[in-house]
Amino acid sequence: MWNDDEVKGKGKQIKGAVKSKVGKVTGNRDLENEGEAEKTGGQIQEKFGNVRKKAGNAIEEAGEAIAGKR
Repeated sequence: MWNDDEVKGKGKQIKGAVKSKVGKVTGNRDLENEGEAEKTGGQIQEKFGNVRKKAGNAIEEAGEAIAGKR
């Protein structure tokens, strides 16, 4: 299951990729660079969400182990 950061990060990556392509096609370097930066920010946000999810799962597993459910 994806969390908010993963979903929003993926959305930013898509939006950034579109901006970058439009900037490249139109010769607008500023738009192209803005798109690349947004895409990179989205990748970082998605990875952060993934780390948060893994940490949450590890904490949940540890709690279950302590409670004797595992």
